[in-house]
Amino acid sequence: MSFSNTRAIISGGASGLGLAVVQAIVSQGGKAAILDINAEQGEKIAAENPEQILFFQTDISDEHSVDNAVDQAAEKFGSLNLAVGCAGILGAGKIISKKGPMPADYFKKVMDINLFGSFLLTRAAARHMQNNEPVNKERGVIVHTASIAAFEGQLGQVAYSATKSAIVGMMLPLAREFARSGIRCMAIAPGVFETPMMAGVPDEIRESLYAGIPFPSRFGQTEEFAKMVEHIVDNQMLNGSVIRLDGAARLQ
Repeated sequence: MSFSNTRAIISGGASGLGLAVVQAIVSQGGKAAILDINAEQGEKIAAENPEQILFFQTDISDEHSVDNAVDQAAEKFGSLNLAVGCAGILGAGKIISKKGPMPADYFKKVMDINLFGSFLLTRAAARHMQNNEPVNKERGVIVHTASIAAFEGQLGQVAYSATKSAIVGMMLPLAREFARSGIRCMAIAPGVFETPMMAGVPDEIRESLYAGIPFPSRFGQTEEFAKMVEHIVDNQMLNGSVIRLDGAARLQ
């Protein structure tokens, strides 16, 4: 499978890593449905290329919202053969800080968006992919966004790291379960990437972060993330695992 014959759903596809994947798919002739909470941005992107891009305002943490969006995308495209999960929040904060204990609702919110949302997207996508006609015995690919914080979570990343390590832990069981349907599941663990979330980082902090990345000593580009998704889609032996995309960075 390649991006040229892709009928994809991308959560968080209205910006950052997700948008880069959408653009890469469309540039090669594939079709992509953006699932995002940001209606203004999502509708703008879809309006620029209505033949290839759909937009569905979606709360990735809500079961009915995700199922409805994926069902509509599958109906419009005729089928789905790729799902990429890029929706997420940083969820920074200490369990015990000067402000007191972390509110349980805050921790739950991070879990609901980052982890539960990944489960919902996986479930909805696989439900449709299992009915595809196999191509080289394959019916679909699911790629989720983890993080190097899954392995070296920093101070104040308890909630975030918990969700990302859980995504990593899901991949092998999912790959084993979906093997009978010809659906592969992979995760990418990016390091620090040049996304809107990092746009406001002061220069001195940016330089200190660069220093912690052996080579190349810079933030990753969203296009590089999209290329990794493309390689996973193209390489059938990639299944049930996670790929670090981080320039050899190891968080302190």
